[in-house]
Amino acid sequence: PCLLFLFVNSIMLFKLLKKPLFMESPRYVLFGHLLFSDSLQLLLTMLLYILALTMVRIITCVCVVVIQLSAITVKMSPINLAVMSLERYVAICFPLRHGTIATFRATRAAIAVMWTLASLDSFVQLFLFFSLSTRSLTAHQICSRKGVFQLQVYVIINQVFTVVNFVLVTVIIFYTYVAIMVAVKCRCSCVHRAKMARKTVLLHMLQLCLYLISSLFSMINSSELLNLDPAAAFYIQPMLFSGLIILPRCLSPVIYGLRDHKLRQVFKCNFTFVYRASVEPHPRS
Repeated sequence: PCLLFLFVNSIMLFKLLKKPLFMESPRYVLFGHLLFSDSLQLLLTMLLYILALTMVRIITCVCVVVIQLSAITVKMSPINLAVMSLERYVAICFPLRHGTIATFRATRAAIAVMWTLASLDSFVQLFLFFSLSTRSLTAHQICSRKGVFQLQVYVIINQVFTVVNFVLVTVIIFYTYVAIMVAVKCRCSCVHRAKMARKTVLLHMLQLCLYLISSLFSMINSSELLNLDPAAAFYIQPMLFSGLIILPRCLSPVIYGLRDHKLRQVFKCNFTFVYRASVEPHPRS
């Protein structure tokens, strides 16, 4: 499943980068950034999961970098959804100022801010790790967050940043949803467009709930419920991994690819294997 969704995301990213029309729109730029962060999260999570299953020992410093980069991408997706909701909010509630607010330069600045906010937790943990850790960075060990960050302070910092992140993102998405609903009732000239934006923000809420569930995967995976019966845990862990980690990351291309008219054409051309025969014009008599 990971390879399948990575293939789908790669095709969508390639088409977004290939068409200048998509790269000039802040909406599609943010969508492409969401695809990139989700694809990177899928790749790193799959790598860590395979290393944990095969009990392969790698260098500690490499393991720390991979774990923290994976943590950054986990926190990146909800923040990206909040920024996409704000872009739809500006497009509906301030249509005359949308062209001056949602510019390509502002979109790049928003992406830089998103990476900064998502990296705060990892930078704090890395600073504490290099300050408090007494183990050698060149030693080989099984790569897992619990094995590397053993102190309780790492767990507390991660929980605090995760809760603050999801609370702020939830407030932003709910606010934009209510504001767009008000715009639907007040402005009759753009009812269809406002309703589409409202449905998009509503889907952002659903996606946010799935991201919240996926962030709790490590806690569910290490609970005593799975340690009661190792034979049952052997089958339950891959199911949790597929349902809580892979599923939220595969919804982005489906949600936007099937709802957006321009992206829907890309889906039809690349995933339905439709062959369009070239018809040459009949020569004039």
